[in-house]
Amino acid sequence: MQLINLLPTYTKQESQNFSYTFTVFTPVYNRADTLERVFKSLNAQTFKDFELVMINDGSKDNSHEVALELIKTATFPVNYINNTNNKHKMACFMQAIQVAKGTFILPFDSDDECTADALQVFKDEYDAIPKEKKENISGVTCLCNDQFGNLVGEPFKESPYYSNTFKQQMLQPNASEKWGFTKTEILKNIQVNDRIFSRGYIPEGVIWELIAKQGFETKYINTTLRTYYLDTENAISIQNHKKDAFGMAIYSLSILNWYYKDYIFKKPTLFIKRIYTLLRASQYLEFNLKDYQQAIKSKLLRFCFTIGWPLKKLF
Repeated sequence: MQLINLLPTYTKQESQNFSYTFTVFTPVYNRADTLERVFKSLNAQTFKDFELVMINDGSKDNSHEVALELIKTATFPVNYINNTNNKHKMACFMQAIQVAKGTFILPFDSDDECTADALQVFKDEYDAIPKEKKENISGVTCLCNDQFGNLVGEPFKESPYYSNTFKQQMLQPNASEKWGFTKTEILKNIQVNDRIFSRGYIPEGVIWELIAKQGFETKYINTTLRTYYLDTENAISIQNHKKDAFGMAIYSLSILNWYYKDYIFKKPTLFIKRIYTLLRASQYLEFNLKDYQQAIKSKLLRFCFTIGWPLKKLF
């Protein structure tokens, strides 16, 4: 299997009818001690037209038993899936997309909390989008506080404003953790090669960047709706270069291939950074130089990567 064939692709599917406004997606891995936060937050929601899709990703603790007890307290529909083997969050996300019955999908981690009006605010913000823009809008994204009440990262430059993940990251590279929903029908158009699963953490950004590449925009708002717990055990924000090497290679190749035509001369440092990250990741992967050369579409970027290959151990 060639590396380039491991990148996600986008293919338009037939439209579907949905039963709820939102599908809240919660992946669970060894979160028996925090999972109650999710149910407390969702039980408190003032907007009730939603379901929870919760996937236990092969937890080694008693998360499964805790989940079953918490489901009994739920005032909303729950589709609970108990995976035997750990496949990591991206695999669970794609699994959730397949079974989702909501018009929008809202990822909600198993150690998170949110305000009681979070879903209502999201719904109102989407409804307020001008009619002529709605077809091209993928979702709405808001701000997060940490568990101490401090804003995580930077607020958006304007609120509301419309952009996409790629442009927003260029505008505010230190914006940090945000939270938002995406149209389910858009997510169902994304195909991910299942050979990338069970190989460590795959950044969700690869999905958002692909959606941006298709021309969809997001509505960004400076409203804080989620509590994001920093530095908790198993937090994906704590990066391990060796463990995360495969995911970072996939993400870097995606950026290099999807955006080089439009931005390589506008934002050269962005592509230099991705080449650097790809070279660093390659130290821990089984692919050879030719595999990477075949996976990089741009001749200029391929040349830069080749020049750096003998020096990769310095990274």
